[in-house]
Amino acid sequence: MPRKMRSIKTKLIGSIVSIVIVMIIVLVTFSYGKSANVIEEYSKELLSSSVGNQTAQIEAWLKENISSFQMVKTTIETMKFDDLQLQEIIDSFYNYNSNYPEGIYIGDGTGKLWKAKDASISTNNINEEIWYKEGLTRVNMAVGSPYINSAGEKVISVSGILNDGKNRKTVISADMALDRISIIVNSFIEMKHAEAFLVDKTNNVILAHRDTSVISKKLDEQTDNIFFQKVAEKITVQDYDFCTIEDNMTVFEEVSGTNWVLVSYIPTKIVLSDLIHLRTLMIIISIVSIIVLCVVTERITHFVIGPVKKLTAAIIDMADGDFTVSIESKGSDEIAVMSNSVVDFIKSMRNMIVSMGEISSKLGSQAETNDTVSSEMQNAASIQSESMSELNSTVDQLSLSVNEIAENATKLACAVADTKEDSIGVENKMQETVSVSKKGRQDMEYVGKALKDIQTSIQNLEQAVNKVGIASNEIVEIVQLIGNIADETNLLSLNASIEAARAGEAGKGFAVVASEIGNLANSSADSVAHISKLIDEVKDLVDDAVKQAGNSAEDINESSVLIHSAIDTFENIYANIEETSELIEHMIDKINQVDEVATNVAAISQEQAASTEEILATSETMLQQAKGIAENSKQVANESKSLTLSSEELAQQVNKFRI
Repeated sequence: MPRKMRSIKTKLIGSIVSIVIVMIIVLVTFSYGKSANVIEEYSKELLSSSVGNQTAQIEAWLKENISSFQMVKTTIETMKFDDLQLQEIIDSFYNYNSNYPEGIYIGDGTGKLWKAKDASISTNNINEEIWYKEGLTRVNMAVGSPYINSAGEKVISVSGILNDGKNRKTVISADMALDRISIIVNSFIEMKHAEAFLVDKTNNVILAHRDTSVISKKLDEQTDNIFFQKVAEKITVQDYDFCTIEDNMTVFEEVSGTNWVLVSYIPTKIVLSDLIHLRTLMIIISIVSIIVLCVVTERITHFVIGPVKKLTAAIIDMADGDFTVSIESKGSDEIAVMSNSVVDFIKSMRNMIVSMGEISSKLGSQAETNDTVSSEMQNAASIQSESMSELNSTVDQLSLSVNEIAENATKLACAVADTKEDSIGVENKMQETVSVSKKGRQDMEYVGKALKDIQTSIQNLEQAVNKVGIASNEIVEIVQLIGNIADETNLLSLNASIEAARAGEAGKGFAVVASEIGNLANSSADSVAHISKLIDEVKDLVDDAVKQAGNSAEDINESSVLIHSAIDTFENIYANIEETSELIEHMIDKINQVDEVATNVAAISQEQAASTEEILATSETMLQQAKGIAENSKQVANESKSLTLSSEELAQQVNKFRI
């Protein structure tokens, strides 16, 4: 059954359109991916810049307020105000600044609270208040943890210990509203559609957020917000690198001097929204382009394929044996060249068919002649095959005998080679032993020399220690002289005090000087006594060092004698090992001679075995060739008969063509 034909037009349109579609898809995908990477990188930098700016604003705001509180704290500690003056200062700070409208307040361990008269701050137990507990842990003013104050406001306190000179556990503090911090956090977002919130990393409490309902709540407790929970996980492990969480591009920034972390994020779909519109527009343009391409390709192929269809019909007729067809060729393109070639082919085929008819008749006569020759070749090949079989049997027996000799010679050579390898190994070990013993003798000589150096060093140390003892004695004499001077000074001070007392009012100033001189003399005497005690301890240590140095010198002398004895022993071992090494070298020379003889015998035996195997292989090859000639002669006879039949069939086939 003939295969259904598929037109070239369909193939061209299908191929071109498919390739163009793939190229467009690749181009759109690559462009979208590359553009998305660029936009995401730009957004990351912009978001990081925005967070950095926000963090700087928060740090500046905190620094400004904390500096104000610290100045107030320092003023109160310096001036030592009484309670009335302290109350006036506290009242002056009420509504002084919008960041802390309640002003400042002070509490002590007794439960007393100083606050502005109009302030709404109150407490039942100061010792349990968060601001008081945190204030007791630091000297300087610092930001604490968020909480809800007595007025129900979400605040964060700046507190520290107040040293008012009254030995009370006093803390000065001021509340800043978290709503105010939220305004600062959200006012400096540089990126459109971005959001930011502030978190205390010690407990994951939200300090500032656009949604005031979540302020003072923990991130990981927001079960309805997966984004908050994953941010809490990142903050817990202190992983503040840029990342994408729940399809939100997220950056983290720590606020210096606090436990706060500023988190800013923006949905990825918002960042890529314009790019998605562009991708949709590109897809629409691509679809329209593909439709236009299909129409243009169909029209072009229609005009190009027409001559090909006529040429195809002519080729189909030629396949059926009709070479009477005629083909018109117009133009100079590839199709015209192909048409001209088909015309030339038709002419060649017509001439060939005529020649094939003549050749088929000649083949018939040659086939009969080949049949006679093949019969004669078959008889000669049979005789040659029998002779080669007898020769092959004789050579096979000779090969077995030579192989046995070669195997025995090879075993002898292997045994000698193994003995040689063992002797070489023994020689190598002896050489290593000689080297090691020689090195050991050198090392012992080095040790003896080192001990002499140590002995000299200890003698020098002993001399130096003796000099230290002499110097200590001189220092003792100097200290005793200073002690005598101090005693005389003390007596002079006492006499001066007596004379000043006699002088009455006129001698008061001189009495003070005399008293100070007396004190100085007493201090000098105490110092002299202490120095004398230390010098006695140093002398004892020096004596111990001299004794230990002497003992070490005696031990080293004994070790030196033993080491010299060990050096003599090493020299005797080295001489014996050298004699043993020479004997092993003579033994290896003899083994080498035996190895050469065994190797020569094995080589000759292997050459003889290889020669007999080669003769055997040659005889087997000749036998196979003789058998092959016999088989080929039979095949030639059969082919001659087939050739006769083929010539007859060729003649029948040639008669089918029409020319």
